[in-house]
Amino acid sequence: MRTGKELILATKVFAKEDRKKSWFEVFITIFFVLVVFPMPFLNTPLWTKLIASVICGLLYVRMFVIYHDYQHHTILQKSKLAEWIMTGFGIYLLAPRRIWKRSHDHHHNNNSKLSISGIGSYPTICKDRFQKLSKKQKRIYLINRHPLTIIFGYVTLFIYWLNVKSFVQSPKKHLDSLAALLIHLALSIMVFMIFGPEIYFIGWFAPFFLAFGIGSYLFYCQHNFPKAKFRENHDWTYDNAALSSTSFMEMNPIMHWFTGDIGFHHVHHMNSRIPFYRLREVMAKMPELQNPPTTSWNPMEIYRCFRLKLWDPEKDKMITLKEL
Repeated sequence: MRTGKELILATKVFAKEDRKKSWFEVFITIFFVLVVFPMPFLNTPLWTKLIASVICGLLYVRMFVIYHDYQHHTILQKSKLAEWIMTGFGIYLLAPRRIWKRSHDHHHNNNSKLSISGIGSYPTICKDRFQKLSKKQKRIYLINRHPLTIIFGYVTLFIYWLNVKSFVQSPKKHLDSLAALLIHLALSIMVFMIFGPEIYFIGWFAPFFLAFGIGSYLFYCQHNFPKAKFRENHDWTYDNAALSSTSFMEMNPIMHWFTGDIGFHHVHHMNSRIPFYRLREVMAKMPELQNPPTTSWNPMEIYRCFRLKLWDPEKDKMITLKEL
């Protein structure tokens, strides 16, 4: 079995896009969004509106994965049309390019390192350091990892962290965060005033809430699960972080499509230049990537992931507050 640089280099043969495939994935996603987005605003039965709202939210997740790949310089580079489309995706999905690129690159370069900063990820520290924190620091740390913080990712991660906080901390650098906030607020008010609270909730709020909740949880659980391994800087290696600290998320084919195969997350972390539509192929062709730790949408699995709070170096595993 290959390890280290040899393994990483072996993935490079797959880090090539099929340009026609990339454009197809972009346009088919946009097409489906344009089909289902208007349905809650039309004179249709309530059940139709609700189904369309859920599907729209899931399509937003797919839009985000495609945008995420573009930000990794994986697909559609050197295309002005793609640049305009992806900039629009980032603004519409409250993940403007500058803050997303900076924080997500940090995440990839520091995946599974113990850190209280939580830049581009959820903070994770060992139990000894936690016990030395002040009461206020402990409270902030636990709030950042609280299930409600993750479920309400629409507000906590996308509105506050990616936009409000980034703009307040560095206004000149993150004008696109301000633009995203103002455009989102203006559209929200317009929808509410024209269509009323019920349609606003079904057609506008619910798809974003669902998409950002799913996205926040995926981002959390694929690096915070019972078998995940965390390391200090001196023990950390890039390939080991991908193999032992990043999960493969088991889900049905429909959800794999809606999530852009981001469930093959260990493959993505091994080489972020592999297009999302090739992740499945890479896992099938590379034996080293075929036995990753797994997570799933099983409610008990979600519960187990949410309970994890701290790294215990003696037990070599994540532990709950009760275990502490």
